[in-house]
Amino acid sequence: MNFLFIISGLVLLILGGNWLLKSSISISLGLKIPKIIIGMTVVSFATSAPELIVSIKAALNGYSDLALGNVIGSNIANLALVLGITLLISKIAVQKVFYTINWPIMMIGSLMLYFFLLNDYLISFMEGVFLFSFLLIFLIYLLKFQKQVIEDAATEDILILSKFKTVILLLLGSIGLWGGSEMLITGATDLAITLGVGERLIGVTVVSVGTSIPELAASIIAVLKKEKSISIGNLIGSNIFNILAVIGITSIITPISANDSTLYTNDIYWMLGVSLLLLVLVFLPKKMELERKSGVILLLFYALFLYQTIR
Repeated sequence: MNFLFIISGLVLLILGGNWLLKSSISISLGLKIPKIIIGMTVVSFATSAPELIVSIKAALNGYSDLALGNVIGSNIANLALVLGITLLISKIAVQKVFYTINWPIMMIGSLMLYFFLLNDYLISFMEGVFLFSFLLIFLIYLLKFQKQVIEDAATEDILILSKFKTVILLLLGSIGLWGGSEMLITGATDLAITLGVGERLIGVTVVSVGTSIPELAASIIAVLKKEKSISIGNLIGSNIFNILAVIGITSIITPISANDSTLYTNDIYWMLGVSLLLLVLVFLPKKMELERKSGVILLLFYALFLYQTIR
């Protein structure tokens, strides 16, 4: 029954995230927002919606480790698992904006999370406000100052939906995310109790991979449609949103505590490690290009992370 709840919840999260993604992109293209901006903001927020809903519900139900583990695990999965699989399909040319804006903001957010957990293993209300405020400042900067300097690709192959279809998909996506999160949280927590393992372990493995599926789907579709600027921007943007929006909003609603110190003493270092690894791969061996061999390296990194987590 636990696995049925988990699988059903993941299916609803995938469908809900996909519907929300389509409606969000349609709205953004209707407003003539450049694709790379869409990838860094709208797509990232839409694909991070499962993490947000799951983390809020987990924290409100008293499962803080599940909420925090979900975000940290998802950030690792996004860069190691999702990007790794995407690179096996096609290599990606990385734009200058990666190291001038995207990656630095992601690292700043990751380090902020690290230092906020340093003393008390707790993300308080004020720390949540600080994280979310930093996100708003970043978005204002991105939309106001970067809109004209980022080269926009053609958008003819992306369909702008009618207003009616957009609203329907927006509603269906929201309902799917809510129902899926309910089932996933119930199944995951019951599974942890049944197996006698901690919430953190379930959070950084089963739940984090499940909530990263929308990022995987969005990235693969983007690569197949040769919208690679959306693909890499989505993954980096999703990690930024996971920390600044998901952790920020959740801790504003209710403080998040890392009851299992492994989240801080182990998992967060893997999150920082894969971020640094990505920067190295972008410049080596071929500057500003991620090849299939980079995908293999990232997947091996994720396999090693899973091995040390569950052993």
